[in-house]
Amino acid sequence: MGGRAGFFQVEILDWETKKQLCFLDKVEPNATIREIRLMFHKLYPRWYPARQSIKLDPKGKSLRDEEILQQLPVGTTATLYFKDLGPQIGWTTVFLIEYTGPLFIYFLFYFRMTFVYGLDERFTSSPHPVVNLACICHSFHYIKRLIETVFVHRFSRGTMPLRNIVKNCLYYWGFAAWLAYYINHPLYTPPSYGKKQINFAVIMFLLCEAGNFSIHVALSDLRRNGSKTCKIPYPTKNPFTWLFFFVSCPNYTYEDKVILINREINANAVTRNILNFLGQNSGTVHLALLHSDDNLGKG
Repeated sequence: MGGRAGFFQVEILDWETKKQLCFLDKVEPNATIREIRLMFHKLYPRWYPARQSIKLDPKGKSLRDEEILQQLPVGTTATLYFKDLGPQIGWTTVFLIEYTGPLFIYFLFYFRMTFVYGLDERFTSSPHPVVNLACICHSFHYIKRLIETVFVHRFSRGTMPLRNIVKNCLYYWGFAAWLAYYINHPLYTPPSYGKKQINFAVIMFLLCEAGNFSIHVALSDLRRNGSKTCKIPYPTKNPFTWLFFFVSCPNYTYEDKVILINREINANAVTRNILNFLGQNSGTVHLALLHSDDNLGKG
């Protein structure tokens, strides 16, 4: 690996066919992978940087944008491999779409639109105060998420595959519709234990929301300088962050409990078991799969 003071030559091959896609001459030794992506993009405009996976080995991991060419285990003629990741969508846009949907879908059931419960029940209101409380809690939860998306979250990865947006929206939008249908149904009955159960659930709901927000702020603080490097978070003086002593991603621990409590506030004795079991467990699995490699990506 001599001759580091001069220019590099970079050969980019297709990761699957090994066909040469381009040959970059006179590349600066201190060029970053991001800069190489931009050079490649000029030659192949349809493959914008977020769509590119650049690797040292066809089956290896993608190189990070900030990695420097001369620090890689390559000679002055470097061979890199390109993989097309497909159409991408920004994470901020993803979350705005995911969280706006449940907010408006819930209102369709809360205001009992004609096509939901039929003509006889259109635009009627529930006589049970807990139904209004459930709407307030649900709206607060997703408005909080939208605010965090815009002002709090910082992402180590700029995009995700566009094809995943359908799956993500089906989860968030689908469960919002299912939950809202039963809570706002004309035949809905309040929780069996009355105000004690509701008051306790509301207190726990607010504590978990505060905990979730505290963790998001703590994760965001790890990237104050704009760094995209994933750092290990540690507890702070804020007691809500002390869950870092026990779990890696306590924001999802709090969020998981919000899902459970939200159903406990408003699910009646008939629907509680089904909604809790399916909603809680599918929610936990979905959050784990969706964000396991990007909690990580999100701060």
